[in-house]
Amino acid sequence: MTTAPHDESLVDTVTDWYARAARDLPWRSPDTPAWAVLVSEIMLQQTPVARVLPAYHAWLARWPTPAALAADSPGEAVRMWGKLGYPRRALRLHECAQAIVTRFGGHVPSDIAELESLPGIGAYTSRAVAVFAFGQRHPVVDTNVRRVVARAVGGVAEPGPPSATRDHAAVSALLPDDLVRAARFSIGLMELGALVCTARAPRCDQCPLAGICAWRSAGYPASAGPSVRPQRFTGTDRQVRGLLMDVLRGTDEPVARAALDVVWHDPVQRDRALDSLIVDGLIDPLPDGRFALPS
Repeated sequence: MTTAPHDESLVDTVTDWYARAARDLPWRSPDTPAWAVLVSEIMLQQTPVARVLPAYHAWLARWPTPAALAADSPGEAVRMWGKLGYPRRALRLHECAQAIVTRFGGHVPSDIAELESLPGIGAYTSRAVAVFAFGQRHPVVDTNVRRVVARAVGGVAEPGPPSATRDHAAVSALLPDDLVRAARFSIGLMELGALVCTARAPRCDQCPLAGICAWRSAGYPASAGPSVRPQRFTGTDRQVRGLLMDVLRGTDEPVARAALDVVWHDPVQRDRALDSLIVDGLIDPLPDGRFALPS
């Protein structure tokens, strides 16, 4: 990503557009607790907003605080995760809640280093929580932000391989000094990438940055890098893992091996998927040969 100096016109255009066009999402409310912001950020990783919304509401209704989640079992966290995908996120969120309770008195820390010390919290999530929950000024860089900055500022179709150092520097250079405007600009960039400056079919005729976009000015040059093929799902180990997890989430009791064997026709792939779930801590094999969610 190309680093560019701070541009007030870019900031104003993005924040004005966000004020008009932003989706009304619960984690964006000014009074949203830091715990709810953290939960939303974990759930939104590689998962569309439409799928996250019902899970987010159900999760916070049951566990409105880190202490409430920490007091429950990791298996219940996995069960509540449902079909959001990548269920290891549920385990990490449970571990995160426990760490918040034991190390920070049940309060989500505001310091980036302390946030990154929590299980499952990396460079992106720590900065997202620090900015959107605590109003700090940091670069919050996800795929959408990288794409918008690459096109509008760098004049290229795609941002290239991620680099935390380079990406943070590029977005930091664009942030205004005012904390409130910086946070609004950060979420505005994300929203613009999610709704308008999309990866496959950007709606450039509707983009508020059309008049100052370097990619448009250059004639929309194609990406010089290799094309990225969408990942298939049908028939993969990931699909089989999901089918096995569905069986366990559907009951409060341990299940026999026979109940798992019927979900997939290929025993080799089924056993491989089951073994990987056990290794990941998502399924507990019991001494009597049955299987259960982690206790």
